[in-house]
Amino acid sequence: MRVIGLTGSIATGKSTCASVLSSPPYSLPLIDADLLARKAVEPGSWGYRRIVSTFGPSTPDLLLPASDPQCGGKEDGPSGMGRPLNRPALGRRVFGNSEERVQDRKKLNGIVHPAVRFYMVRSVLYYYLLGHWAVVLDIPLMFESGLDIFCSTILVVAVSEPKIQLERLRARDPHLSAEDAENRVKSQVDVREKAARNQARNNGNPEAGKGYVVYNDGGKEDLKVQLAEVMQKIRSRSPRWWAWLLLLCPPLMASSAAWEVLRNWWVRRNTVKERGEELAKAKL
Repeated sequence: MRVIGLTGSIATGKSTCASVLSSPPYSLPLIDADLLARKAVEPGSWGYRRIVSTFGPSTPDLLLPASDPQCGGKEDGPSGMGRPLNRPALGRRVFGNSEERVQDRKKLNGIVHPAVRFYMVRSVLYYYLLGHWAVVLDIPLMFESGLDIFCSTILVVAVSEPKIQLERLRARDPHLSAEDAENRVKSQVDVREKAARNQARNNGNPEAGKGYVVYNDGGKEDLKVQLAEVMQKIRSRSPRWWAWLLLLCPPLMASSAAWEVLRNWWVRRNTVKERGEELAKAKL
């Protein structure tokens, strides 16, 4: 089974791509890291308790007030396991470039990422057993978290100018001030660096099929055209007979996956050396 990684940066159009790929004519299973991250910090979960104990004492508004509709007027939340996290408040705590914010992001990532990885592996195995030829991993922090080594192919959704991100972000989240929007964009690695990093996965061969980049500067229809071209190339490198062979022969699947991870790790190692350590730093 081909594991297609989908990534980008905030407000570049990654979610639009995910929606297109999970709908006809592709209808690929979609594993959304953001949804899994939400699941990992639901009230009562291990991640939720760790976040509350880590950030609660210094973030008074970390939890939604009991009067919020999501709490149902209950001090212990609708499920009795605690009030949901106040995500905007947590975002203000971890977004930004100051040393304190960087350290807070690392703490948060250290709580959320292990749980998300567990859910991802479980989901990939589930779709493998169902016989799907490919699955899409929608991961905003693909390179930063090191999950790129587990993907057969990675698709980066980028924009050519930072101002496009800022305009789209403020249109999507009007409650954000100009400063908040800029902090959120700057808190992530520049998407053009991600695009360059992804192209490096091809190791100098544009036809290697390991990394593709689509530039979402125009409308949705233009994006669909670019996606169709990329998916045609990916599909041509994944014949159905090979997918069935991997399904029917688990040892071959395990060997193929291990080789893929080893090869990707080696490329990642060399790329980090060439382009510096920026993308090796986990950011939120």
